[in-house]
Amino acid sequence: MASPALSMQQIFERMNMRQMSGPVLIIIILSMMVLPLPPFVLDLFFTFNIAISIIVMLVAMYTIRPLEFSVFPSILLVTTLLRLSLNVASTRVVLINGHTGPDAAGKVIEAFGHFLVGGNFAVGIIVFLILIIINFVVITKGAGRVAEVSARFALDAMPGKQMAIDADLNAGLIGEDEARKRRATVAQESEFFGSMDGASKFVRGDAIAGLIIMAVNIIGGLVVGVLQHDMDVAAAVKVYTLLTVGDGLVAQIPALIISIAAGMVVTRVGDGENLSDRIINQLFTRPRVLYLTAVILGVLGLIPGMPNFVFLLLSAALVGLAWQTEKKEKKALSPVQVSATEQQQQQQAQRQHELQEASWADVAPLDLLALEVGYRLIPLVDKAQDGDLLRRIRGIRKKFAQEIGYLVSPVHIRDNLELKPNAYRILLKGVEIGQGEAFPGMFLAINPGRVAGTIPGNVTQDPAFGLPAIWIEAQVRDQAQAFGYTVVDASTVVATHLNHLTLSHAAELLGRQETQMLLDHIGREMPKLVEDLVPKTLSLGTLQKVLQNLLEEGVHIRDMRTILEILADHAPRMPDPEALTTQVRIALGRSIVQELYPGNAEMQVMSLDPQLERILHQALAGGGENASIEPGLADALPRETANAAQRQEELGLPAVLLVPAGLRTLLSRFLRRGIPQLKVLAHSEVPDNKIIKVTSIIGGRA
Repeated sequence: MASPALSMQQIFERMNMRQMSGPVLIIIILSMMVLPLPPFVLDLFFTFNIAISIIVMLVAMYTIRPLEFSVFPSILLVTTLLRLSLNVASTRVVLINGHTGPDAAGKVIEAFGHFLVGGNFAVGIIVFLILIIINFVVITKGAGRVAEVSARFALDAMPGKQMAIDADLNAGLIGEDEARKRRATVAQESEFFGSMDGASKFVRGDAIAGLIIMAVNIIGGLVVGVLQHDMDVAAAVKVYTLLTVGDGLVAQIPALIISIAAGMVVTRVGDGENLSDRIINQLFTRPRVLYLTAVILGVLGLIPGMPNFVFLLLSAALVGLAWQTEKKEKKALSPVQVSATEQQQQQQAQRQHELQEASWADVAPLDLLALEVGYRLIPLVDKAQDGDLLRRIRGIRKKFAQEIGYLVSPVHIRDNLELKPNAYRILLKGVEIGQGEAFPGMFLAINPGRVAGTIPGNVTQDPAFGLPAIWIEAQVRDQAQAFGYTVVDASTVVATHLNHLTLSHAAELLGRQETQMLLDHIGREMPKLVEDLVPKTLSLGTLQKVLQNLLEEGVHIRDMRTILEILADHAPRMPDPEALTTQVRIALGRSIVQELYPGNAEMQVMSLDPQLERILHQALAGGGENASIEPGLADALPRETANAAQRQEELGLPAVLLVPAGLRTLLSRFLRRGIPQLKVLAHSEVPDNKIIKVTSIIGGRA
């Protein structure tokens, strides 16, 4: 059996000392308010207070993002409580032992009372009051105001940032894990600035408490010294005032340092650099500014009566710094320049190529999917410059494969000097299917329909969906998000446009090669099913046509097992691709309806008037595959369907038209061009457990 001492030792070994440090520190701070401390212990804690304040300020300077120092509001509370506890402990020692001499409260207070202010209590009081004013009126008030405004803007910007995260997630640019991390960061930013807004009141209260404690110590010291220790009034004033001033200075200097750290944290703008690097890069890396400043200082240094040596010395130093900076810039640009020898080699190679005879190698096949960019967009797609758009395009292809069911061909990216510098265009088999402009370094603020105000910028349209938008500078980004705009960068604009067009042309992107690769992939898991179907029962071309028919109407082909099994059952007696597509849609009915009506929601759909159905059945029976609709009806039917679809979307419902199975293919082809968002379903495609509610009747009254 283990001894009690050994058991206690095991308990202490299992304790996490890092977790215990916080409660122990708080207990020590609170103990200082009620327990008398000897002067040496006071010196130790005063020195610890100064060290903590310096550490906090340096951490704030080297922090890149405010959230990296998210514990700062709590540190602000603890350090304020530590200073107040030290004030209480030192006040007790000063009033009890102040009559014994200037070192009654320890060497630290004595040093601050004598060395820093020369033993002159009047100077000490003035210095103390100036520190209070600087801390209370300037730094703390400004930092508190910045924190208050930042908290309000962070809270107002949360919906816009959430929408931007959802847009990136839907476009396949980020995954679920990254989206969760970004949402957590947005919430933490709001909580951090809100906490900083409240924590700044601690420093303000500390400054007020310092003034009150100073008055109490001076008055109380005079009373104790004169009445209890029979000191002379002048001597009591000198001793107790110097001790009080030293006590106040040793507390207010760390408070000032902590306030400066708070200001650094809340006024930080942008990411990627710490404060020191940002100041140097933005203030001392512009040779023209440094030269002009040197000239001004030099002129001032030549004026009689001015400290000529100091002005001329600083002027020469700025000239040297400007020269060094200019030299570094030229050196950095030199690797980019192409030498004359390299140009001659390129021209010679081009002439040799022109002298060669034409061959079949000159016949280059068209790229299935291509992206052409202007020269200012090249950094977005340059591997050497870590182009962000390349990563986003890889994410688009991956998300397309997961959602649609096959892997689209790689996107061929090239520059085109005939385009505008910031323009791009997207080509499908050499034909342009989309174009737009993007501005690296700027952000596109998209108006989703409800924004709280206007922002400065270049008015345009979102190239993917045609929504009103504005190209804005980076410094306006937070304001735009606070007003409710969805703000995205240039790479996201191009990637979203490409993703939208890829989904819209999924059927055209599925060629014979992609179909064969899809079959090879399925054949690894279900080899017997693939061998029995293609090419024994069904040709590869017919399978491709069926899959394209599904993709044209927005039906994914992820469930290839069901598709191939249905085709294997019906292909021997039903070779027509359209008839096979109808059978596949019936088998995929549950999946199709689930995409439109997720969960157990009832289906609120549009329907046809029975008389209109009979007319369409007659037209289909009379014309077969070449059936035509009477001109008047052909004009009225799309118009009335479009109005009903718009009413559905205004209610937040999908635009779905439910028709008999025999009319579905005809109406889908006829109405899809004018109403691309319309989905036409057949009664046979709806699962038996779904509840159907008709919201609009086309060709009659609702």
